[in-house]
Amino acid sequence: MNSIDNLCVNALRVVGAEMITKAKSGHPGIVLGAAPIAHTLFTRHININPEDDKWFNRDRFILSAGHGSTLLYEMLHLSGFNVSLDDLKNFRQKGSKTPGHPEYGHVQGVEITTGPLGQGIASSVGFALAENYLAARFNKSNINVIDHYTYVLCGDGDLQEGISMEAASLAGHLNLKKLIVLYDSNDVQLDGDVNQTNSENTKQKFESMNWNYLLVKDGNDCDEIDAAIKKAKQSSKPTIIEVKTVIGFGAPNSGESSVHGKPMPEEDIKALRKNLEYSGPVLEYPEAVINFYKENVIERGSEAATEWNDSLIDYSQDFKEDYEELLKFMYNDFKLPDFSEMPKYEVGSSESTRKEMGKFIDYLSTQLPNIIGGSADLSSSTMVKGADGIYGPSNPLGRNIKFGVREHAMAAIVNGITLHGGLRGFCAGFFVFSDYLKPAVRLAAIMQIPSVFLFSHDTICVGEDGPTHQPVEQLTMFRSMPNTNLIRPADATEMAEAMLLAFDNNTYPTVVTSSRQALPNLADTSAEGVKKGAYVVYKSNKNAKVTLISCGSELSITLDAVKLLEAEKIYCNVVSMPSMFLFDKQSAEYKEEVLPKKNLKIAVELGATMPWYKYADEVYGLDEFGASMPIKYIHETYKFRAEDIAAMVKESLNK
Repeated sequence: MNSIDNLCVNALRVVGAEMITKAKSGHPGIVLGAAPIAHTLFTRHININPEDDKWFNRDRFILSAGHGSTLLYEMLHLSGFNVSLDDLKNFRQKGSKTPGHPEYGHVQGVEITTGPLGQGIASSVGFALAENYLAARFNKSNINVIDHYTYVLCGDGDLQEGISMEAASLAGHLNLKKLIVLYDSNDVQLDGDVNQTNSENTKQKFESMNWNYLLVKDGNDCDEIDAAIKKAKQSSKPTIIEVKTVIGFGAPNSGESSVHGKPMPEEDIKALRKNLEYSGPVLEYPEAVINFYKENVIERGSEAATEWNDSLIDYSQDFKEDYEELLKFMYNDFKLPDFSEMPKYEVGSSESTRKEMGKFIDYLSTQLPNIIGGSADLSSSTMVKGADGIYGPSNPLGRNIKFGVREHAMAAIVNGITLHGGLRGFCAGFFVFSDYLKPAVRLAAIMQIPSVFLFSHDTICVGEDGPTHQPVEQLTMFRSMPNTNLIRPADATEMAEAMLLAFDNNTYPTVVTSSRQALPNLADTSAEGVKKGAYVVYKSNKNAKVTLISCGSELSITLDAVKLLEAEKIYCNVVSMPSMFLFDKQSAEYKEEVLPKKNLKIAVELGATMPWYKYADEVYGLDEFGASMPIKYIHETYKFRAEDIAAMVKESLNK
């Protein structure tokens, strides 16, 4: 390693450690150990352009080990992004541009919010998949307009998470050769040595999943790291490069778990400087380091972007139609169908909303060529799959991703597809197994990205499969998640609008649930009402004193109950509330119109009662797990027939 590389690496180490010590919070271990990896990657390989941080053909860098954010912020600062020295000095402080873990949309140059280990690796598969699909769609023999890499920096903890193995398995199966994972392998984690937790062979493990494995024995040797990355680029498979490093290199307690996540005392910082023979200014970079990054990252990236823009001009002249289509992909400039254009269903007909969901996805796929996704080995049950055949090496233009039984990775991969740009990702599964992928939905909500998550079998009406497959509390889980729109449609009309809403926003994820059982298509459900989250679906001709609130499969039962009550001269209005999230955004006047304060308000849903107390005086729900039985017995057993709801209303009025 030459002297300038050594100076740059040591500057990254010392300034990073000083940032953490100043903040009195952070993780110096990875900064000190992995600095040569980040330095080599950025100065010799990554093509990025701070003047256009969303340059479409840039390489994507994902810090899966998000606790190493200090190192990422240093790289962004030196690479010309909008991260100043003052921002570095305010690391982890209130209102800072440099928060504890990388936050997408908060810091220029951060491609994804990371922190929960494994999420970065899993999402990187989505990034690489998107690049591969778009390259297959738009590249020509003489012009590659889509041609970039997805790089990941991860640690031992990342690879111990199950989500990482789910994602790695799929990436290997799909031959995502533009995916390169740099594994900071230091044999130490928070609680001690890795050998106390792991005894597996990383090389054999990844090779068995169809990955290319490379080893860098000296993690301080930038030339060796560089050679490995160059070799990885020649592979026909995704590559993991295991880089043997020393955690906390240069610190008095280097090689020990204690250096992982504790700020170094001032005396240790002094020792670090001495051990590294580094005398640069405190919390600043030597001019030679700044100039090196300017030449080898900023200027090189600018040249690469200029070359790409020039090639795009040639592309626009030689392949005009493809160019116009490419722009639509790049800027998500596809016209969403109007509700009136969606497939129609006759009032009175019956069909499960999962089947309707599947038909609407099929239709939308013909109108929106940029949507891509699939199910977790359940497309025959969820009815959800992508178009154009199964995506894979033999059909890179397929839009049906067979995720396999990999729910956790599936959702993170969808986030990666969406974050990459050019495509909109969706995935589907049984609603009860949303438990497995909830962390990725939460990250989508934090990042304010429009990933779409579609679930079937949304109540205990799953039936014979029993309580392990019967969701109860999952509706509450997503309704309580900030910046997340859960929509539970009652019939085809509501489902059609729900699907349009899912693909018509850019600032939050959408969760849509559907029924296993057939539901009647109702006369008075409203697409416009769904847009507002809740609306009066039935208004009594008499002076109703009760408002019943419901959604999904219980709405039709509630409407039947109202007919029974009217026969006894008890009059009720009925409100359909498929989306609490959207209803909460409406005006106070509209909310009063839908849910008058003077009325007794009773919510009806075959699920956990907790979220409904925000709107209702009483809730008729289910706060217990279900049981295995044929569906025909479920409503009777749990007293959710029309006559049961009518009796409940009368009981409430007689209190």
